[in-house]
Amino acid sequence: MTVLLKNGSIDIFIQDGVIRAVGNDARIIKTADRVIDCTGLTVIPGICDMHVHLRDPGQTHKEDIFSGCEAAAAGGVTAVVCMPNTTPVVDTPQAVRDITERSKAAKAKVYPCAAITKGLLGKELTDFAALKAAGAVAVSDDGRPVENTGLMAQAMIKAQQAGLKIISHCEDLSLADSRVSENVSTMREIALADNLGVHIHIAHVSTQEALDYILIAKSHGLDITCEVAPHHFALTAQELTKRDADYKMNPPLRDSDDVSAIIDELCYDHCGIDCIASDHAPHTKSEKADFDNAPNGVLGLETLLAVTLTRLYHENNVPLSRIVELLCVNPRRILGIPGGELSAGSPADIAVIDLNEEWVVQPAMLCSKSQNSCFKGTKLKGRVKYTLVNGKIMYKN
Repeated sequence: MTVLLKNGSIDIFIQDGVIRAVGNDARIIKTADRVIDCTGLTVIPGICDMHVHLRDPGQTHKEDIFSGCEAAAAGGVTAVVCMPNTTPVVDTPQAVRDITERSKAAKAKVYPCAAITKGLLGKELTDFAALKAAGAVAVSDDGRPVENTGLMAQAMIKAQQAGLKIISHCEDLSLADSRVSENVSTMREIALADNLGVHIHIAHVSTQEALDYILIAKSHGLDITCEVAPHHFALTAQELTKRDADYKMNPPLRDSDDVSAIIDELCYDHCGIDCIASDHAPHTKSEKADFDNAPNGVLGLETLLAVTLTRLYHENNVPLSRIVELLCVNPRRILGIPGGELSAGSPADIAVIDLNEEWVVQPAMLCSKSQNSCFKGTKLKGRVKYTLVNGKIMYKN
């Protein structure tokens, strides 16, 4: 099977799921089994979203591997890293293999992130070497922190020995103030990484202070990476005055100063933020009906690229090349996932986008099983037109 993407920002010829020729080399090819006219469109590597909750197994009334990957494809996402806080928890090699096997028929590539501790209970470490051998690309107790500092230190050492990355959910549950909680926990992870000489990845950074701690640590040569979520640089805590649980997530929406700090760093020439990830967390309408008791979490896969383009590319002149690094290249580099390049020999995982098409987010029209989008009713600029995985069209608008 051959596919030719022509007349876009770059011409690409695909054969048997692999990019075979690009640019001038692709332009001389006149025939293919499928020709896609990309006139006026921009071609980028498929996005790798390194923070996704597929809710599978055990919570498939909210989302499952197939609906989640359909949502991913609609958002130009060709690879997702799924978090382990499912039912049961993904804390065994068999659970990792089960996800990997079942996801082969999905519309995006799925890379399991397994649990740091058994059952996410924070008491006993999982077998990192066995999880790695089964196909896990990272470990995390996302959704709750590893509270025991000594255990977290052991985890960081053993993860590095096993060739796994730790994705840290920074929250100190003993502190009532969520801001202080994130800041203190972030400082702990930095101190551990410094003293142990190991890598740590900080998930969903949301406060100015936590970001500053990370940037200072990086300036001193520490092996630290971090991610931010679109809702933390596009929305503020003012949305919570609506008492609509679709704006309720953890970390929560922050003040305008925090939003500005994240945007300023993303605009900086030597940006210290490594990735943008959705933290896609579906919940049902009934679960989100009562603001006070609703679970934390919002949808994000289908709006990840569009919010990033709207807020950064269009409103703040962040170069498209940096957005590609943040969404497509760096997540794969950190986790050792193949792809992220439009070069001969690379997997044909590609997103074709219209940078200027405007659209309004209508939750009922999204591919996810759930509708808890904090961007509902928002006009965004930038839309996916095609998503290809291994050269196969998984989404067409």
